[in-house]
Amino acid sequence: MSTMKSVVVTGAEQVSVLDVEAPTVGPTDALVAVKACGLCGSDAFYIHIGGIPPRQGYTPLGHEIAGEVLELGANVTGLAIGDHVVINPMGAPTGIIGNGGSTGGLANFLLVENVTVGESLAIMPKHIPWEVAALNEPMAVARHAVNRANPTSGEKAVVFGAGPIGLGAVIDLSLRGVDVVVVDIQPKRLAKALAVGASAVINSAEEDVAARLLELHGDAPLRPGDSRPGTDIYIDAAGVPAVIDTVQKIAKHGARLSIPAVHKKPVEVDFGALLSTELTISLSRGYPTEIFEVTTDIIAAWERYALIISDTLPFDRVQEALTLAATPGAADKVVVTF
Repeated sequence: MSTMKSVVVTGAEQVSVLDVEAPTVGPTDALVAVKACGLCGSDAFYIHIGGIPPRQGYTPLGHEIAGEVLELGANVTGLAIGDHVVINPMGAPTGIIGNGGSTGGLANFLLVENVTVGESLAIMPKHIPWEVAALNEPMAVARHAVNRANPTSGEKAVVFGAGPIGLGAVIDLSLRGVDVVVVDIQPKRLAKALAVGASAVINSAEEDVAARLLELHGDAPLRPGDSRPGTDIYIDAAGVPAVIDTVQKIAKHGARLSIPAVHKKPVEVDFGALLSTELTISLSRGYPTEIFEVTTDIIAAWERYALIISDTLPFDRVQEALTLAATPGAADKVVVTF
């Protein structure tokens, strides 16, 4: 019986590369040779807590997956051997791939069960580099955050946090004709934000965010004597209380705030002070419809999306890649290639 390598969380702070049974293709399945798999902050979290139910103690990792179709079941249509594909980890019938389900993308092969093109996976043109194709899943997260803000061409936006999700939001917004300013405290991230399409950046450790936004987006006073930047949209991709505090103080009437970031501690919100702004606050989780909507954008602007990737390591260095991705400030986006 053939085997393959798979990265599995076996306990708290314990992750191993195991030899496991290679999958068998059923009549409605596709076998994909994994070519690239991005690392997410959730991977480090699962390692820290020893996996997640229902597979705590044995959680296969990897949900940002791009690969090549190797084998097809007799009843599969719309796919061909050799197709390059990106995977919807939430479409698996045995649980979310790499998020508590029975399979993970940090493995040589992935069985896509009950495969349906446009639901389970999407075909990616072969000129797109594997590591860029693997951004499809996190960029769908960014796209959902942008969709929640309902942007229109000509509006002005601010993205707090120039990590992978923030940069993905910058590209998405700029492709829609929105002027985007990025706020962060790391000069390298701010430089990358400019490279992917931001019109300006603000280092909040050195500059007054409100004053700089007044210069960039104009003044839209809430009442006489109360200057407010003319920013229409705020995206919180940082997840720090200072972002929410800042938006509360500077939001103009009718502004929108979308929050894809995970806040690990409670944040104080003064709804009394916000009442006159009629600020719309939208939380953003996952990608209800966006998993393959974003594929078109990646195909059209893959060179810009490629800039998000900071480190690419081969699968035989996966333990090093996981450590790098989990070390604060060491890397922005790490992708494992096969």
